[in-house]
Amino acid sequence: MQNAFCDIIVLDKLKRLKKCSNNGVAVIIVSVFVYITFAIFDIYAFSHVNELANADAAVILGASAWNNRPSPVFRERINHGIWLYKNGYVKNLIFTGGFGKNAPVSEASVAMNYAVSNAIPAEKIFMEEISRTTIESLYHAKNIIKNNNFDTIIIVSDPLHMKRSVTMARDFNLNVYSSPTQTTRYVSLKTRLQFLFYEWFYYIAYKIYRYFFVILSCIFVCELMYLMSYYSIVRRCHPYRPVGEGAPRCFALRRFVPGHLKGLETHSPKMLQ
Repeated sequence: MQNAFCDIIVLDKLKRLKKCSNNGVAVIIVSVFVYITFAIFDIYAFSHVNELANADAAVILGASAWNNRPSPVFRERINHGIWLYKNGYVKNLIFTGGFGKNAPVSEASVAMNYAVSNAIPAEKIFMEEISRTTIESLYHAKNIIKNNNFDTIIIVSDPLHMKRSVTMARDFNLNVYSSPTQTTRYVSLKTRLQFLFYEWFYYIAYKIYRYFFVILSCIFVCELMYLMSYYSIVRRCHPYRPVGEGAPRCFALRRFVPGHLKGLETHSPKMLQ
């Protein structure tokens, strides 16, 4: 009876540990859902933020170029950069963008030619022609910024692209402001929703990539704490062992309802007193 009483106590503690663990998982799932939902609204809200300020340069993020012409999306970004320069907000323009598939010239080169044709001095234009993604564009733009001792920067892109772009730029320790294009080619509800969810997906992916080791460490610590709690409870049954085995019999409680306790698991310890 004493042995069964000990098993019932340990079983009860293990069930409570499992319930606590399940509650913790539920809290994490709800927190992730809340964060994901908040991220969608944050991306949309930030798309309306226009931090016009005097800056050393504007970084115009690249987009598709059609042979020697910028695509409509890219043209809107270039035009906004030109507007910032002509209205005295920036002193220089930095165009980013490498070579598209089978493209004869880079996106940055197309943007430069377009800007020069709109009366922007060539000596006020800088280019990087290597990048293929947003994070690569900002990384190579950072080198131009540091080499020319620029301090403040304005990031130019489509409104829904601004949250991810500015977040990445600030993670590179750049002093940046947000200034989205005032017009966009994503005008229909369908295209805006598609672009919003596209940006949401890559924004979350970037956050996971950015804090991957922190997330992994948290998971490891939680698993370690669970295992330590489990073995701490199980080892309290050490006074008696099964015949012919060196390990405590309570290790059979790992499934929480061991075979030799079936029929007893619903009883409370008080019933055995």
